[in-house]
Amino acid sequence: MEKLCEDYRLNVTELSARLRADESFDIIKRTLRAGGKELCFFYIDGFIKDSEMQRIMQTLLGRQDLPDAKEAELSLPYVEVERSSDMEKIVTAVLSGQSAILAEPFGADAILVDARTYPARGTEEPDSDRVMQGSHDGFVETLVINTALIRRRIRDTRLTMEHRNIGGASKTDVVICYMKGVADDALVREIAKRIENAKPKSLTLGIQSLSESLIRRGWLNPFPKIRTTERPDTAASQLLEGSVLVICDTSPQVMILPTSIFEYLEQADDFYFPPLTGTYLRMVRVAILLISVIITPLWYLYLEYYEICPDVLRFLLPDTPGALPIIMQLFLAEFAIDGLKIASMNTPNTLSNSLSIVGALILGDFAVGVGWLCPDVILYMAFVAIANFAQQNHELGYAFKFMRMLILFLTWLFGVWGFGLGIGIFLLAVAKNTTLTRGGYLRPLSPWNKRAMKKLVIRTKKDDFEG
Repeated sequence: MEKLCEDYRLNVTELSARLRADESFDIIKRTLRAGGKELCFFYIDGFIKDSEMQRIMQTLLGRQDLPDAKEAELSLPYVEVERSSDMEKIVTAVLSGQSAILAEPFGADAILVDARTYPARGTEEPDSDRVMQGSHDGFVETLVINTALIRRRIRDTRLTMEHRNIGGASKTDVVICYMKGVADDALVREIAKRIENAKPKSLTLGIQSLSESLIRRGWLNPFPKIRTTERPDTAASQLLEGSVLVICDTSPQVMILPTSIFEYLEQADDFYFPPLTGTYLRMVRVAILLISVIITPLWYLYLEYYEICPDVLRFLLPDTPGALPIIMQLFLAEFAIDGLKIASMNTPNTLSNSLSIVGALILGDFAVGVGWLCPDVILYMAFVAIANFAQQNHELGYAFKFMRMLILFLTWLFGVWGFGLGIGIFLLAVAKNTTLTRGGYLRPLSPWNKRAMKKLVIRTKKDDFEG
């Protein structure tokens, strides 16, 4: 650890060289003279509060003599002031937006003033996780704002936020947030150890970069390994239930640990509605997602093996299957839906809705008209496309999509046995999915926890007020 020396000018020269202040226009080196002594400010233009820094400079310039570093730390009129002699810490602080003050009387110390402000958008409700009732604010890309949104909801001294700085070149701020005495201490220690041992080159992609650094195996399994949320109310409720949050600067998502597949099937609306309505919505969501996995493989199985189709379902089988083989039609429709999604995301907002609707209608009508696809395929794939939006996690939606396509492919190859094999692979992929912490992806089903499982299936008013 390199320290500052007693020579003020050597310190200024060394810090200026480390920051490359002469090469980057936005790294400001401001030299002043007060009380017959020289002092120098280092800060990044665009990261500081101009009015606050001006007030600090006026305070120092108004003194007859400059104080030493210890007295300056106590007398500077600002809420966050720190004295440091660690060169690496000072460089990182300036690059993070703080201001470093060197002065002749300070000796081998520098004063760090945290008068920074980051460009930030408003805390609007996230587009991917909207609710009909309840709060309509969301996390943003600024760490301090996100922690404040949680503090606003939990006014308890047990709420703990431990700071880390990782990420190689990015040196990103990461916070481990938990309720002391509510969260499992072993879980908190395990998460902290994993984060400290992770050596990512950078965390430019925020939570996604961090998750890939923490979990380096099992990525062939499409099911999501880490649950995230952009809603402060969801994050606060998870903290009170014993979960641990990992908050990463520059990312509007907050990581929730531990992770279970059943928790992906919960949504905030389940709790903002009365218990009966919330339970109904949750059951409908689960049923739709499960049906979306098997609907096209099962329909194809009945179509190819007419004799095993129940008489009451014979009406589902088309009279005119179309010019292309049914299996090709189903896969073609799967790819076409993703193509429309990509086109919609890359289309300007003013045109995206109209383009997606018109594109789907024109392509679907054209494909049926020329005989490429039969109307039944369009119907089932429309249901599948809608089912993917029954829950807000897009990664989970694609996991169900990949499993559906795998089951369909195996059914085409091996018939009934292939369908059964595909279902088995689907269940095995869920059970064996790699997560960051211990506890299992099927928790509380495995290991069995009757009370927690009942709470997942049926939402009661008693559960909302326990704690």
